[in-house]
Amino acid sequence: MSNPPQGHLHEQLLADNLVTPDQLEAVLQRVRGNGSRVEDVLIESGAVSEADLLKFLAKLYRTRFVATNKLARAEVDRALLEVIPRRLAEEFQVFPVLFDAASSTLSVVSPDAGDPAVLAAVKQASNARDVRVYVARPAAVRAAILKHYSGELYAFAQVDTTGREQYLSMIDLYAQYSIQTPPASGAVPSTERRERLVGEDDTVRAPQRTANTATTKASFVELATVLVSLLENNRGELRGHSPLVSRWTRKLADRIRLAPDEVHALVVAALLHDVGKAATYHLTALNVAMFDNHRVAAQKTFQTAIKLFEAVPLDSTTVTTLQTMYERFDGQGFPDGLAGKEIPLGARILAVVDTYADLTQNLNNPYRRQLTAPEACDVLDRHKESVFDRNLVDLLRQVVTGDDLRAKLLSERTVVLLIDPDPEESTVLELRMVEEGFEVHLARNVEEAEGVLAHGAVEAVISETDLETDSALELLATLRAGGSKVPWVFLTRDQRREAIARAFELGANDYVLKPASPEVLIAKVKQLLAQRQARSPRGVSGSLAELALTDVVQVLSQGRKTGQLSIRNGSEQGEVHFLDGAVVNALWQGLRGEEAFFAMIGLSTGEFALDPTFRPSSQPINSNVEALMLEGLRRLDESRS
Repeated sequence: MSNPPQGHLHEQLLADNLVTPDQLEAVLQRVRGNGSRVEDVLIESGAVSEADLLKFLAKLYRTRFVATNKLARAEVDRALLEVIPRRLAEEFQVFPVLFDAASSTLSVVSPDAGDPAVLAAVKQASNARDVRVYVARPAAVRAAILKHYSGELYAFAQVDTTGREQYLSMIDLYAQYSIQTPPASGAVPSTERRERLVGEDDTVRAPQRTANTATTKASFVELATVLVSLLENNRGELRGHSPLVSRWTRKLADRIRLAPDEVHALVVAALLHDVGKAATYHLTALNVAMFDNHRVAAQKTFQTAIKLFEAVPLDSTTVTTLQTMYERFDGQGFPDGLAGKEIPLGARILAVVDTYADLTQNLNNPYRRQLTAPEACDVLDRHKESVFDRNLVDLLRQVVTGDDLRAKLLSERTVVLLIDPDPEESTVLELRMVEEGFEVHLARNVEEAEGVLAHGAVEAVISETDLETDSALELLATLRAGGSKVPWVFLTRDQRREAIARAFELGANDYVLKPASPEVLIAKVKQLLAQRQARSPRGVSGSLAELALTDVVQVLSQGRKTGQLSIRNGSEQGEVHFLDGAVVNALWQGLRGEEAFFAMIGLSTGEFALDPTFRPSSQPINSNVEALMLEGLRRLDESRS
């Protein structure tokens, strides 16, 4: 490949009659003004089509080209991304697209396909025998890096034609949404704002469905994600930060089992929480608590997003969450000095998640490096009760580190049904019970409880009496009439004598008034279950994205478990057999024994399920687990090099 000096690229464009002198002068002025790449400005200004420019560059560099629309649709495995570290990809603007293991040939795209430094850096990082560098426009390579390394699904929205069309259609949806739905405050959007959303020549059509449908809400979140992704393109290490915070917020809210409308409101708040705060400082709850400059900046800007979107019908929960995200659990925050549970739940969730994302994503966080998930959780632990809600910190740790799956794999997993319409109180008790080895199923009402009980696996119930529309007393009466003897403990604020008498009359085992210590409740449940006959062990299942196969194998080995671990990854499936913690057999796509184990050990996606009732009938594998793991990882490294 040749390497024409970038400074002379414009001369070659003129020589090939791809641009006129006037067009080129306008392009160069824009390049000098904003620092954009010549290639992107040529395309964006319409001076040259992308296809013509890429053909010209491919001929110049003696290589091939990859168009933006093809790069946007490319599916890249996580293993391939690991061949080129993210920092190298960003520094050299290079992105891996294909690896041929048979010939050890790595194919990458770069706007600087003729630069020997790019080729040398890729070869050194990948250890590939041969490297092929194809040319693509700079904006497309940046978008690919953002999409695949940072998880920004809409990174191509501003460079790909398909993405632009989707973006424009969402703008229209945004206008319809803001007109159809009354603002939470009851105010009517101003005429000036209305005219900016819908021009004079536009026709406001009658909505085909109301703005309160799940479809419209999902589309609104999708729109907000695109818009915020575009706004955050120039935030350096924080590109994609708000969409990442919104995803973790949804995970935490879903884990607590909040109502769908409340989950939606919190996700929107997470997407908008940094809008209008672009500055030197990243204003997370932790940074604001630690540094005076951050606090002053946050006090000036914490309502900016609300003001910018005042004509948009944001849910009242969204507004409240944004207004109170800098309150502290110890009452030393602002604007109102709220403390503990006085702070809205959404604001407490956002404070924890925003800080976690900053610690794990932003090189300019207080620790000046990207922390691992356990390290970030340790930092949050140190600020429990002062800045953060301790229960939400504990819950986040479970969600991001897979601790709850590990607990399920290692425990005998007594299954308890917890019935309570209050997500906060039930989450606190659930966390403590999971730590004690229980498997907890949550239900917010009688209907959900009946669905869980219908499966027949519940071994104890802890229930509030007042379930809003129904009473758990009537549910217990129905179960007892049907012959159910499942232990039942009421945990309630209902102190009425008649309620207590009715509960024991129906066969409740205990009646505990709130507030009560979780440890006391757990002790009572354990005591109730202590006299039961021995139970048959139950299986457990989970996602390999949450707990990698290597971790699952180690957990089962260290726990000296026996059983069959079934693995499914798309159409591929296999098994690993355990006997007292030892791996004694493996099956994978026609392979058997150690070769099967080595073939699947690198899996990081798919699902697993453990059947603890299975007993291996043969033992073709005699190596210890540590040796198997080391050999499997060695082979995995070799296949990637």
